Amino acid sequence: MTNSCKVHSPATIANLVCGFDILGMALHEPFDIMELVLLDEPKIIIRNKDNFNLPTDPEKNVAGVVLLSIMERMGNRIGFELEMEKHIKPGSGIGSSAASAAGAAVAANHLLGNIFSDHELVQFAMNGEKLASGVKHADNISPCILGGISLIRSIHPLDIVSITVPDLFVTVIHPQIEIKTSYARQILRQQVSLKDAIRQWGNIAGLVAGLLQNDPDLIGRSMEDVIIEPVRSILIPGFDELKIKTKEAGALGGGISGSGPSIFMLSKEKQTAIGVESVMKEVYDKIGIDYRTYVTTINKKGVEVIA
Repeated sequence: MTNSCKVHSPATIANLVCGFDILGMALHEPFDIMELVLLDEPKIIIRNKDNFNLPTDPEKNVAGVVLLSIMERMGNRIGFELEMEKHIKPGSGIGSSAASAAGAAVAANHLLGNIFSDHELVQFAMNGEKLASGVKHADNISPCILGGISLIRSIHPLDIVSITVPDLFVTVIHPQIEIKTSYARQILRQQVSLKDAIRQWGNIAGLVAGLLQNDPDLIGRSMEDVIIEPVRSILIPGFDELKIKTKEAGALGGGISGSGPSIFMLSKEKQTAIGVESVMKEVYDKIGIDYRTYVTTINKKGVEVIA
């Protein structure tokens, strides 16, 4: 065992449009930087190196509750000191809480000699997602830890399927507004028509098949959501215009990242992805809302121990 380490914990995109709570993808950028120290007494110290003013009380902090669950598994014989430098803004829709939770789980496991399996790490980290959103979901957590694209076949019992990662480019725009995941879940319909369910199932199956077959056109055709996106898109200014214009600019498809407000689009070529970024900027410059953009690729490694 070693007594300290530093990790990079990546942003993620959940749902991939049609796969609500069951599909997720890790990105190369942005990522959080977390440093963890193993203590020989049962306490947790949290320090923030950013301006997000997240709680330092472990029971109110996403990473803190993950570390508490690991401490409990270890018989409360150890503790941790965590220093967090977040670059994934909370409420951004690109997996800020998952990055904190997954980063804490992977870092702690590294300090303990990698005694826990990937599945156990996902289960630990889901405690952080429950604190953040009220629900233990793994669509951000799993790709954050495992890298690439994950299909969450089941939560009880946990059953994760890693999917082949195609060489695609990802353009993300993060309007500088906040949408709380808990609220974005509350507004969803609790019942859907059989017609919509069938269409959604077809899109999910088509997307998974497109990823496995490395068929960009099938991936693009399948990124359609008739259940969640029509409701959540109302919360995001300019969403419909942005989606239409980015497809006209050559994007394969895309939509809301997680619960929003970030929006992502996939492209086959880097130059197309850069052009999509320009279109996104034009839409939000016209609206007058501040934003951040990223042109990146799919991260195949997940949380990475760098020191």
